Amino acid sequence: MATRATSSATTSKAAAATTKTSAAKAATTKKASKATDDEVVVDEAVKKPATKTAAKAPAKAAAPKKAATKPAAKAKAPAKAAAKDEDEAEGDKVDIDAPEVDDDEDSDKEDTSKDEKLPTGAIVLSMADEDDEVPVYSAAITGATADPVKDYLKQIGKVALLNAAEEVELAMRIEAGLFAEDKLASEGDKLSPTHKRELQWVARDGQRAKSHLLGANLRLVVSLAKRYTGRGMQFLDLIQEGNLGLIRAVEKFDYTKGFKFSTYATWWIRQAITRAMADQARTIRIPVHMVEVINKLARVQRQMLQDLGREPTPEELSRELDMTPEKVVEVQKYGREPISLHTPLGEDGDSEFGDLIEDTEAVVPADAVGFTMLQKQLESLLDSLSEREAGVIRMRFGLGDGMPKTLDQIGDTFGVTRERIRQIESKTMAKLRHPSRSQSLRDYLE
Repeated sequence: MATRATSSATTSKAAAATTKTSAAKAATTKKASKATDDEVVVDEAVKKPATKTAAKAPAKAAAPKKAATKPAAKAKAPAKAAAKDEDEAEGDKVDIDAPEVDDDEDSDKEDTSKDEKLPTGAIVLSMADEDDEVPVYSAAITGATADPVKDYLKQIGKVALLNAAEEVELAMRIEAGLFAEDKLASEGDKLSPTHKRELQWVARDGQRAKSHLLGANLRLVVSLAKRYTGRGMQFLDLIQEGNLGLIRAVEKFDYTKGFKFSTYATWWIRQAITRAMADQARTIRIPVHMVEVINKLARVQRQMLQDLGREPTPEELSRELDMTPEKVVEVQKYGREPISLHTPLGEDGDSEFGDLIEDTEAVVPADAVGFTMLQKQLESLLDSLSEREAGVIRMRFGLGDGMPKTLDQIGDTFGVTRERIRQIESKTMAKLRHPSRSQSLRDYLE
């Protein structure tokens, strides 16, 4: 009886499990068929001839198709799960209706926000460490580098170069703008409102043309400024000075001559750079005409050094430059560059250049000691004289303040004549020449 009861219980459990599996298969098949029918209905609706509204908005017609494909995809997942459960052991339960989480849209949004590129020149704020109590924020500009020259070249490289016809067109617009500005400045109050607006528009158009012509030739300034590097001015300073010359060239350019603008502007750019170097590159300013002579001398000296294989003499340079040898030496002195006394010397830099230069005005320690002893000896000798005699000697030879006084000045001080002061001086000097007093001073005269 117990064996039969056990067998019946086992049979009941197997039947219950079989019933659940069959119910799961039926539910899965029903959902899959329903999803397939929905997909077919949607596809047929999309394939039907489009109405006027659908024809005008194809994006709206495509939206239901995308929405219909998602339920079909979700329906396939439970069907695969049910098929997999058939191979598992009997008695296991299958959760067919478990919801499926779809994070594709969220992940796509996050990836899109991360991959989105910021525009050049945007300021980005970032926090160094979020765990700190007082976080440190830093700012950075997108598209910028640590090299200002590279940034400048990148910026001016965006403007396309001009051909001859475009240069003439811009020059004509600039000329018309300048004429309009002069007209407005001279007759602005007498013009009608309509005429005044037209002239203002022409003037603004001339300014735009001027900016365009300047921007298209900034690379010309850079190419010319490279030739003057290493002569006392920074590269960016040379570029800025050359840009001033370019502005002057734009204002003076005459398109009717038939020359290219770059040919004309080169001379203005060079002049602006050389004038700036003459005024700013040297610690001691040298006149422009002398700078030209120094540069000419340097060129001739380099050429003769290459031809002769040695340094040329002032006489050889004078024959080439058509000047005297003395003038050549003088120009060479003008061309010397001053250096700082604090320039470090050696690999360690422990000593400076000023340490090697002798101070001609410095007092030698031995002489300073001897002078101090001499002063003390003179004071002891003067103390042996009377007050009037010592005062006359001090004032006559400037022993007190270093300023010797005349007989009249000393006489006015003591209230006597200059002759009396001369007598006192003569008598006192005779006392000091006595061997008893002068012997102690003879050692300082040897």
